[in-house]
Amino acid sequence: MVKEDFYSMKRNGKAISMVTVYDAAFARMAEAAEIDMLLVGDTAANVVLGMDRTAGISMEAMCIFTSAVKRGAPNTYIVSDMPFGSDSEPKIAVQNAMRFIEAGANAVKIEGLPLESLNAIREKGIDIVGHLGLLPQTATSFKQVGKNEEEAEKIFEQAKILDGLEPCSIVLEHIPDLLGKKISQAINSPTIGIGAGKHTDGQVLVMHDLLRMHPFKLPPFAKTFANFWEAGVNAFCNYKNWVNEK
Repeated sequence: MVKEDFYSMKRNGKAISMVTVYDAAFARMAEAAEIDMLLVGDTAANVVLGMDRTAGISMEAMCIFTSAVKRGAPNTYIVSDMPFGSDSEPKIAVQNAMRFIEAGANAVKIEGLPLESLNAIREKGIDIVGHLGLLPQTATSFKQVGKNEEEAEKIFEQAKILDGLEPCSIVLEHIPDLLGKKISQAINSPTIGIGAGKHTDGQVLVMHDLLRMHPFKLPPFAKTFANFWEAGVNAFCNYKNWVNEK
């Protein structure tokens, strides 16, 4: 797929599916399921590397994950998260975006609205994905944002500015349903919600939440479709018993 396909899906009312993946094995599963977009998320810092915050992951690690996902899903549109600090100025942003493309990504996702960096990346012909609402890389609280009128208006205006850059899509995270609907109806770009209501043009979930691959409390907007944690622990127990029985 290419960027224009996602715009076509929005125009035709067809929902866009996106999920985070970090390695070849799960990327292969996602491609077999025909997921529309794969996000190599900086959430790898938390769910794969065990860090407290997404801001702790490096470009080097993200490029390794991106290459692995590309090998597992060579025919799926891949978006890579620009890690914290990697878009601090236009020249650095372009260099890092190009590293992701070389690693196998089709587009890069940037949190917030660093316009100079976004424009510089676009000028190199690289697709961008926006990310508004809750911004995990810099957030001091993970509560819903955009609940008061001033905050909501700021996010709405940011979305309109991003829309002018013709991004592949815009991720809207943990905002009120009505704000997600308002933005989705007001802009041409496809919106991908995560805790932004059902009126966005698509949805994204963290794979480890979707598959319940951990014992921790889930975010309020997460939804699970399997319980890999329970199945995995049981499998390890059965393996240990098998070994003990020689």
